Amino acid sequence: MIEAIQRAVELGVTYFDTAAAYGAGESERIFGEGLVGHGDDVFIATKVAHEESDVRGSVQRSLENLNVDALDLVQIHGGDYTTEQTDQILASGGMLETLESLRNEGLIRHLGFTSENQNGAVYRFIESGRFDVMQICYNLVHLHAHDYTRPFGSLVAAEGAGMGTVTMRTLTSGLFQRWMKMVRPEDDFDYSPALLQFVLSDPLVDVALIGMRTPEEVEANFTVLNDLDGRIDIEEMHRKYV
Repeated sequence: MIEAIQRAVELGVTYFDTAAAYGAGESERIFGEGLVGHGDDVFIATKVAHEESDVRGSVQRSLENLNVDALDLVQIHGGDYTTEQTDQILASGGMLETLESLRNEGLIRHLGFTSENQNGAVYRFIESGRFDVMQICYNLVHLHAHDYTRPFGSLVAAEGAGMGTVTMRTLTSGLFQRWMKMVRPEDDFDYSPALLQFVLSDPLVDVALIGMRTPEEVEANFTVLNDLDGRIDIEEMHRKYV
């Protein structure tokens, strides 16, 4: 994995995603080792669990794990948020206010949130004007974040708010591939490049996250990234929608 990270830097990757919860800090420590000496060349995004009671302590541990003086981006890490949790995050003295204080101290540069959902919490976070970045589930199967036929979705709202946008589950987390195996058991076609190209083709997406554990996976994804002929005009595709 260290070799994969270093190969990614060599090829030009600048955005790396991790979280305090991944392996109880082990993921952050791996990135901290793999990115030694590249602090000025890359952007490291990490996360603090939305139920974390010691936000400052979590941020301090992330700083130590990643071996940096300041975190480029800290995101509130949640798959879903209830109304009560959202109220607590946004409230005076809540988690977001603590993160804003840490940003004012220079320990954090940007703030964001992650969500698998499209419920009211996501739009409340966007409308608050207090976040710089949104990380959301978006891919060929999960199109709820950006429906071109209306258009609507959190990606549209985040773009209007001037926020950076990051997609998770870019390759559908294997869901599309499993579906194809169900309907076409003999199908051994690799759909991953096309699934990646779909997300990269969306003009509202700034960063498409993909897991890469080996240098070979890094190089394969870069082949797709550099294949500009593989991009599609999503707007034109939907224009003919009936």
